[in-house]
Formats: sequence, structure tokens, C-alpha cells
Amino acid sequence: MATLGEDFRSRFGLLFTPDAPAAAGGGGGGGSSGGGSVGGDGHRGAVKRKPWWLRAIMIQEVGLIVVIALMVLGLTLATDNISRPEFQQVPRGQTATVTADAVTYTNAAGEAVRLTRADGWVLVQRGVMQRVERKEIVPIPAGGSAETVTDAQGTPTGFVVGGKTYLTANGWSIGQVPEAWGGGTQLQRDPQVNKFLNRDNLMIVLTSASFYAIMAVGLTAIIVLGGIDLSVGAIYALAAVCGAYVLSSMQAGAAAAGQEVGTGLALVIGIGVCCLVGLACGLLNGAASVGLGVHPFIITLGGMGVYRGLAFVTTGGLSIGDLPKGYGETVRHRIGGIEWVPASVMVVIGLLGALVFSRTVFGRRVFAIGGNETAAKYAGVPVGRTKIVVFMLAGLLAGLAAAIALGKYGSASSADGRGYELEVIAAAVVGGASLAGGRGSAMGAILGAIIIQLINNGFESLGIDSNYKQIVIGLSIVLAVLVDQTKNRLGGPRKH
Repeated sequence: MATLGEDFRSRFGLLFTPDAPAAAGGGGGGGSSGGGSVGGDGHRGAVKRKPWWLRAIMIQEVGLIVVIALMVLGLTLATDNISRPEFQQVPRGQTATVTADAVTYTNAAGEAVRLTRADGWVLVQRGVMQRVERKEIVPIPAGGSAETVTDAQGTPTGFVVGGKTYLTANGWSIGQVPEAWGGGTQLQRDPQVNKFLNRDNLMIVLTSASFYAIMAVGLTAIIVLGGIDLSVGAIYALAAVCGAYVLSSMQAGAAAAGQEVGTGLALVIGIGVCCLVGLACGLLNGAASVGLGVHPFIITLGGMGVYRGLAFVTTGGLSIGDLPKGYGETVRHRIGGIEWVPASVMVVIGLLGALVFSRTVFGRRVFAIGGNETAAKYAGVPVGRTKIVVFMLAGLLAGLAAAIALGKYGSASSADGRGYELEVIAAAVVGGASLAGGRGSAMGAILGAIIIQLINNGFESLGIDSNYKQIVIGLSIVLAVLVDQTKNRLGGPRKH
């Protein structure tokens, strides 16, 4: 078996290998009878290689990363800054103290908190409550004042300090400076961040993409086989509903006994139920398609209605919540203010998918079937069994995505996952999966899901009517297919 370095070179080494003459016929100096005709001038026998930029775009993941970078840059430049309030609440019954260079108070845990003036923290009275807010500050010189700017109707529109105008439309206002800091007034506003390029928004993109990406990895395998799965959204909904039902019942039973459901038990049961339901649905899809000899399009189209109907019957059209507290807290756990669980699972699934596709016999069988099913069958590949396993894995991943979403949002309903089919298929196709079969990439599916979510988020950031999103996503599928066909004509390598 080839080493990981050899696999990397086989996929990406063509970018960095210098152009070299062919070895045909002997060598450059006439070391054989054929050397005079091929290697005599050192150039006549050279293999003409494509330019590096053309070789680069043949690598699907490179092109997707470039697209993501361009989309991020474009959305950043196209969106304005917005106010992002940042504050710490002083507990009820506590009083904050303003010292010479800071605001201090005692938090609910009894710990002393000190927020410095140099970092922009100011004490604000909100009714009977106090809180310390971070502000962008423009000092007004002692004894001076800010000149008010008005429009034609006399309405204040800004202030002039030191010859520079600060508009109220940009959030600027006059604030009081505490006596401990010298008194007087200052211009201040909430911290400004780019509406698109800020930590919270980027985490929304990654978290939303993670649910689609996990399912897209499984769907990519089905597309590589030459099939399709239209029931992925319905499987997601049924798995989430079943997981929520079991967890809610456990929580109700524990509450009646005056106990709490352990976090570990809740995670095992919740994830286990969701994944088992997804696995069972995938097994039904695969077995029906192989056993009946019917194209997966028809089987999964029917399955979409069946699974969605089962989800509705289970819930009666209502949302199921009241889950064990520890389940949601684990999925929503933050490190450095970032919810890392959904995005981390997405990356792990992408890496495992890439490993299975490129480093296992099973993965090679999937590509062999998609490339030429008849030839694969004659070569001894268990075509039917491989197809069933692929559908099972796709269902399992849909269940896993549902389990994570269940912890993230804290409830499930029969309407969950509606319309996910289009976006998951779009993620797989944009990520490089060929609808003709035989071509696909697990990491490409991850990057494709991120691109689809950047499109969704871009509509919100730019304030464009969200009804146009489906049009753009549909067009992106068509464009991805056209790009795939163009790459085939240019002789691009098959991706694993």
C-alpha cells in the first residue's frame, strides 16, 4: 500500500514537478541506438506540460478554496460595518465602582472583575441595573465641546471634534465622562465589525455548513456510484424526531423521579438512536433499489414521502423538546467563545471520507462501480452489496447530522430538513461529484457545503430577498456540471 506521502504526490505533485524531457529511446547523449533521434538536442523529445495554473485548477479542492476565498473577499468588501454591543452585566444588588483607570465590580460567582478605561470600558446605568460596556471613544478636550452638525431641517446628524466629523448614522453619540476620570463629555459608540467578516457570523456559516457537509459526504459516495438520494432531508427529520422523542421521554422519567439524565448516557442514547434510524432508512433505500432493480431516483423519491410522513405521524406535527440539559450543553460547548463541536465533526467526517475513498478497497470499489458497473461486476466486485453499504453509510451520516442539530437547537419537528435535498446535492456537485458517476471527493463535498452556506449567508448580509436563494443554488448546480464537463475535455484527473 502506498504511503500517505505518495498519495499526496500522486494528487498534488503535478503542480510542483518541473518540466522534464521524456525518457523514451534512451537519453540525452545517445546512450542507446534511439538516443540520437530523441535526445540529440535535449528538447525535441520533451513532453510539453500544461502551465502550472492550468494544472492547479484541475485539482478540485484548490479551485474550491480559491472560490471560497474570493467569495469571502467579495462579501467583506460589499457589506458595511455594524454595531456589535459588548458588555458585562453587574449582578443585581451589586454596585460597580469607578476608579482612576478602571471599573470594578463583583460578579455572581463572588469574583472581582476589573475592566480598564484604556480598553474602552465605561459604566452605564440601565434603569435600576448597571452594566459595563465597551465603547469606541473620541476624547473631547477639557473645557471644549463637540460642534453639532445639522441637516437642512435642523436635525442633528453628527459632531465635529478636532476638525473631523463623526456622524450619528455611524453610531456616534455624546457620553458623560465619570468624575473619577476628569468629568466632561466624550464621543462614543459601540464597537464596529464588518457585517459579514466577523467571528460570530463566520461561525454561523461553519455551523450551518456542518449539517449539510456531513450529509454531503454520504451523498457524494452515492453519486460516485451513479445514483442519487432524494430522501436525505426526510431521513434527517425522522432521525431527529426519533432521537428527540427518546431523549424527551428519558428526561420526563428522570424528572418524575427527581433525578437528572447523565450527560454521557444522553449523548450515547441520542446519537445512537439518530444514527440507527438513519442507518435503517439507508438500508431500506439500498435494499429496495438493488433488490427491485429500480433506479435510486425512484426509490428515494418514494422514501422521501414515507420518511417525512413517519416523522409527521410520530410528532403529530408538533415540536419535541425538553431534552436532557447535558446533551445540548455538550453540543453547544464553547471554547474561546466558539462552538467547536459541529465544525469539528464536519472536518473529522471529511477526513474519514477522504481516507475511505482513496485508501481502502471499499472506496476503490465504489469508484469502479461508478466508472463502469458492468466491468466492475465482471472483475468480481460485489456490486449489489457495495451499493447497499453506501446507502447505509449515507443514512448513518444523515442521522449523525440530525443528532448534532438536535443538540444545537434543542428540539425537533417533522418539518426539519425540508428542502435540504437540494442544498446537499448542490454541495456534493459543487464539490466535484459528477452526476454521471465515477468522480467525487469527500473534502470537495465539505468545501461545497461551505460555498452553499456562503451563498445563503451572503443574501442575508447583503439584504437581498431570500426567495432568490433557491434560484442561485439551482444555477450553481448547473454551473458546476458545466465546469466538470469542461475539465473533462481539458483532461483533468479523476478525483478520489
